Amino acid sequence: MENDQAKVNVTYNGANGDLVDPVLFDASDAQVRGWITEALRTGGIPGIPADPGADVSDFVIDRFSATEVRPYNLLSLRPKTPFGA
Repeated sequence: MENDQAKVNVTYNGANGDLVDPVLFDASDAQVRGWITEALRTGGIPGIPADPGADVSDFVIDRFSATEVRPYNLLSLRPKTPFGA
C-alpha cells in the first residue's frame, strides 16, 4: 500500500469488513461513500452480505493516519452512534 492510500473498514447492519482495494486517503467523504455504497450493493465487501438498497449517506467516516503500531492509513465508515438523550 502506498503512503497516500488507506485501507477502508466498514461497519454495516451489524457486520464488519474491509474494501478489497485501498483508496486514496485524501478522497472526499462523498467519493468514499460512493465506493462503499456500490460495494455494499453488489456484495463487494467480504463479511458483509450484499444489500441492493444500501444507503450510507448518514454514516460517519473516521480518518486515522498511519502509526508505528498500524503502519497504514485507515478510513472507517460506521453508523452514527447516538449519545445522550
